[in-house]
Order: sequence, then C-alpha cells, then structure tokens
Amino acid sequence: MASLFTRRSVLLGAGALSAAATLGLRPLPVLAQDAPRKGGTFRVAVADFDSADTLDPQLNETRFMMQLQYQLRNCLVEVGPGGKLIPELATEWGSNPELTEWTFKLRQGVEFHNAKTMTADDVVYSLNLHRGPDTVSEVKSLLETITDIAATAPDEVRISLNGPNSGFPALMALVNLLIVPAGDKDFGKGIGTGGYVLENFEPGVRSLVKRFPNYWKEGRAHFDAVEIHAIADVNARTTALQTGQIDAIGAADTATAMLLSAMPGVKLLQTKGKQHYAFSMNCKDALFADPNVRMALKLSIDRQEMLDKILSGYGSIANDQPISEAYPDFDPQLPQHAYDPDKARALLDKAGVSGLTVPLHVAEAPFTGATNMAQLYAEQASRAGITIDVKREPDDGYWSNIWGKRPMFATKWSGRVNEDVMLTLAYARESIGSWNETGWDNEAFNKALLAARGEKDEAKRRQLYWECQSLIAEDGGMIAPLWADFLDATSDKVAHAELGNDWELDGARASERWWFTE
Repeated sequence: MASLFTRRSVLLGAGALSAAATLGLRPLPVLAQDAPRKGGTFRVAVADFDSADTLDPQLNETRFMMQLQYQLRNCLVEVGPGGKLIPELATEWGSNPELTEWTFKLRQGVEFHNAKTMTADDVVYSLNLHRGPDTVSEVKSLLETITDIAATAPDEVRISLNGPNSGFPALMALVNLLIVPAGDKDFGKGIGTGGYVLENFEPGVRSLVKRFPNYWKEGRAHFDAVEIHAIADVNARTTALQTGQIDAIGAADTATAMLLSAMPGVKLLQTKGKQHYAFSMNCKDALFADPNVRMALKLSIDRQEMLDKILSGYGSIANDQPISEAYPDFDPQLPQHAYDPDKARALLDKAGVSGLTVPLHVAEAPFTGATNMAQLYAEQASRAGITIDVKREPDDGYWSNIWGKRPMFATKWSGRVNEDVMLTLAYARESIGSWNETGWDNEAFNKALLAARGEKDEAKRRQLYWECQSLIAEDGGMIAPLWADFLDATSDKVAHAELGNDWELDGARASERWWFTE
C-alpha cells in the first residue's frame, strides 16, 4: 500500500482526492441558507421504470431502481458533484506501478440492515456476482479484465487485472456494484448498508423506505421515510408536484419548464452533464451495415432546430459521440456534423439505397419528448429523400423489448463516471450483446480504447480518447444531436447542497443528500 496516495493524484485526474480526504467523507458545500434538518416523508416521482424491475444488483436498468438501490445500498466509491470520486465503503485505494493490481481499504464498523458488520468477504462476494459464466449482470463486460478478487485482510480487498487500467477505481462507483452481505441471494429484501431500510416495493408502481437508525454516514439520509412513485406521463408528474402530492420530479418537461419555474412553491433544477438524447442504428442490420448510410442519417438531422423545439434551449448541440465537455478528455477539435440533405442524398446514392425507408421505434420511456423528436427528424430527413417511419411503442417494457432489439430506436445515455467506462460499456467489442446497443465493432476503436486504458501519460491518453470519439462520430451507429441538461423540479421546501451531474436528481442520490427546510 506504499503507493496508495502518491499514484492516485496521477491516476484519477480531475476526480482525484487528497490524502486527507480519503479518511472520511468530504462534506459538500451547503447552498441553502438553513443547515440540514431531519424529518418528513420525501416523495419523488420518476418517469423511467419497468414492471419487471428487481432489487437484484446485477439488473438495474431504470432510474427508479437507481434511486431505490442508492437508498438501500452503498458502493465502494461514490461519485460526487463535478464527477469527483468520493470514498464510500472504501476509505482509500491505490495500485501497483503496472496498474494491474488495485487495493481498496474498507471502512470499519459499517453495519448491514440485518445487524451484520461488513467485512472484506462481503465485498468479494458482491463483486463476484458480476463475474463468471452464470452471471446475468449488465456490467459483466466491464469486469472481464478482472482475474482475481481476494480479501487480503478483514478490511482490505485486492483486485487483480489482466492488463493495466488507470481508471479502474471509477468502476467501483457503478450502481450495479453495490455491496450486499456475503451469501445473500434474497435480494428482494433489500439488505444493504444504505441510509434507508426497505418497507415495500411494487415494481413499476411505488416503493417505501424508512431511515436506518444505524447508518454510518454522518450528515446524510435526513428524511424519516422516502417514497418513489412511478409516473410516466410528464403532465401527471408536474401536476402532482404543483398540488403538493409529490416533493420532487425528475425529467421535467422542457416545453413548459419556464412556466413551471415561475409557479409559486416550485423550484427548477437545471444541471449540465453528460446526458445525450439519440437514435441508434444496429450496425449489424442490413439497413445500416454500410457506413455511408449511417453518415447520411447523421447529416439528415437539423440539430439547432432539435435544440430549439425539443429541448427549448435546455441543452446544447451534440456530435454523434458520447463524450461531452463534462469529461476531462472531451475533444473540442472534432469537426461538427451539420445538417446537409444534399450530401446525405449523395451518400445514399453511393450506397445504392436512394429513397431509403427506415423504421424508427420510439416511446417516452427513454426521454420526455422522444416521440416529438422522432417526428421532427422524419420531417428533416424527408428533404434528403429518406422516409423515417415512426413507430410508437408502449413505455412499459421498452428497455427489455425494444431497446437494442430493433434496427433503429430511441435511446438516452446519462453518461458514465469516466471516459473508459462510457466507451467500453456502449461501444467496445466485449459489450456487444449487452450495453453495446448498436452492435458496432471497429478494430481501430478497440485498439485505441485498450491502449488508453493502460496509458500512464495523460497527454497520450487524451489523444487516444480523441481518436475514439472521432471513430464513433464518423463510423458509429448512434445519431446523437443533443446534449440534454438534467431538468428536475422540487417543492421550495426541499433544500440541497451542490448537485451531482452524473444522473438526474442529484446523481440519483436526492434521497440521501437532500432535506426539508420545514
């Protein structure tokens, strides 16, 4: 552990913590006038849910489950405001010089809801849930580089990799990698080390948790109880907030956001981050196998009109790749794709598919306004001789039945904790069949990503990530016209500190970080 502190400032970049900060949770700055107070039942409404939702940590596909899991359980590492890594169940971490072996020191005296004290054995068991041939984990591909996980002391875990990875600690902040008691398979009980204890969970409907009296985090989990309500319709969510039935909503309607912010008793929270709205093409489908077709569809979308009409300005123009300015290694020099129907038509002629008809499957489940965005895209693409056949799908079951299973479909990505996780999860060869929704397999990209993962020199690593962004933009199957700001709304009785920008509702941790002022 001698290299624990000396290497971390280099390896974690903008997310690095000082040695002093590793010994406990660093307090976040309080933006509200009043200090946090305990009490009350916090009621939050989310739009992204599924009737098949489960408390199995291997399967967290919706924002509903992300909120609930963070109420019940903790990870080794937490993502704080600005994307900075904060010690959670791990107090500190470091690597060997080759970046192939990472050691995590664990917080002592942490209690599970069933009164068991957490040890290294619980961490080993929890991480191994996502490894091996029998796992159904959504993050299996991200952990395939792990060759061994061992408890080297009651409060220490060593993770060995098959190759160097400078950003490996960030993986330990993924919502799937929650810590549960060793041997626990009855995940429906929600046993964890989190700030709340499960009382009731109706998938696709509602959940109720109550404060855990022995929570180890000081100054967190202020509410007596928290309810999550599954409300797909944005108007219904807004009405529930306005009438006092709900205290906070995620994914406010951009079309009415200005009116909402002007209403008495309501606050609008706008947070810039990594979220992008997109339409994805399956590169393995005959329709989109030719890169000329993929580029034609990217040039057939008017991004400025999309920003004005779909987001009402609550965002910015994106460029068909997933790394935004919120990431340290965003490429500001990447040429911007622009609306060019004539060039798109020429590319289709080159591919021998002029007069192309494309089915586009959409629902409001990925993001509010997805259907309107698809219809606007259909109007824009028609000027290039492309017919976009918009097919409206049910919200319930969209992620399990439509996403990744149709030739073209609406999607949303909120980004991930660092470049490697985002690019690996959604574009790497090892993620095909899971989170690589486009089925894209590019040899140059895979080589550059692997090289970046093991590159110690920051400037060289940045160049490799720039290459990855360029390859996705020019050859990949995602049409991403917009970076969408997170737009949430709360009662004016809800207070908070600096907001996280990795997910909506304060990094999906509103239940733990927020409080009532009265």
